[in-house]
Amino acid sequence: MPTSTPTSAAPADRPDRPLGVGVMLPRNLPATDILTFARRADELGFDELWVVEDLGFHGGFTQAAMALTATERIRVGIGILPVAARNIAFTAMEIATLAAAFPGRLDVGLGHGLPGWIRQVGAWPKSPLTLLREQTAALRALLAGERVTVEGRYVRLTDVQLEAPPAVVPRILAGVRGPRSMALAGEVADGTVLAEPITPEYLEVTFDQLGRPEEHRIVTYNVAAVDDDAETARGIARPGLEWIGEPDWAVHINPLPFAEEFRQLRASSADRDEFTRRMPAEWVDQLAIVGTPEAARRRLEDMAGAGVATAVLIPAGDPLAALESFARLL
Repeated sequence: MPTSTPTSAAPADRPDRPLGVGVMLPRNLPATDILTFARRADELGFDELWVVEDLGFHGGFTQAAMALTATERIRVGIGILPVAARNIAFTAMEIATLAAAFPGRLDVGLGHGLPGWIRQVGAWPKSPLTLLREQTAALRALLAGERVTVEGRYVRLTDVQLEAPPAVVPRILAGVRGPRSMALAGEVADGTVLAEPITPEYLEVTFDQLGRPEEHRIVTYNVAAVDDDAETARGIARPGLEWIGEPDWAVHINPLPFAEEFRQLRASSADRDEFTRRMPAEWVDQLAIVGTPEAARRRLEDMAGAGVATAVLIPAGDPLAALESFARLL
């Protein structure tokens, strides 16, 4: 695949590459609208469609199966499957079935899951890193058709083998945040799914933590809103940023030059709604892909230069209307 000349924004060992543009299937989209959303994303020409498995919403495998069945060419990613929620042998069976039915169109993200959610279901492990390492290794072996026997701390398999491993093995990405988890992702995964918000500062820290493996695929989730009027776009995007002031998102904020002001604003706001309403416009512009089509395209170009493989846009506001506006960036 041809590459362009590196820009000054790209680290010396991260060459420019064509950027894939994907879209996220909103977690709260009614199940009756999933097929419509997926078909329209496919028709509009997006490269990838990512589904999420957040506690209390829709199942990851079911959404992925629906999206793959309803579309012709778009690649579907599951981001992410919390490893503590399933036995890895049965996870491998689900993945193998989808990968065999839709060869070359599936990516799979594994991760710890948000600690609060996993504790809600009584599944948070004493060593999340060990669990992720063991499950990733076992999944890779099973999808490769190997007969697996392992006696790990969490993964215990005896003579397990898939009867029909997929001819095209999906890429396995890690959906992680912390520095030790990033280092593990760089070691055992084909890529990493980075949750929002994505900034140049956060990307630089992330690549350092991953160890900058050359073939490692970076997929970013990005709150996005596109409109001919930049202020209108910011107004649409603000509610999508409401969670980023919570403790789990601190690793995204810490590298920013305005990190301390950001924390003070969250602490002085009565709730998440007030926090996003008081957020300065220049912060919104840095924390989301937002504004006119020209401004949004520049952000995407910067991400490509920084080494991102696919930028996944998260609809803010009406999901189907957002799809149409995002298509102006393709």
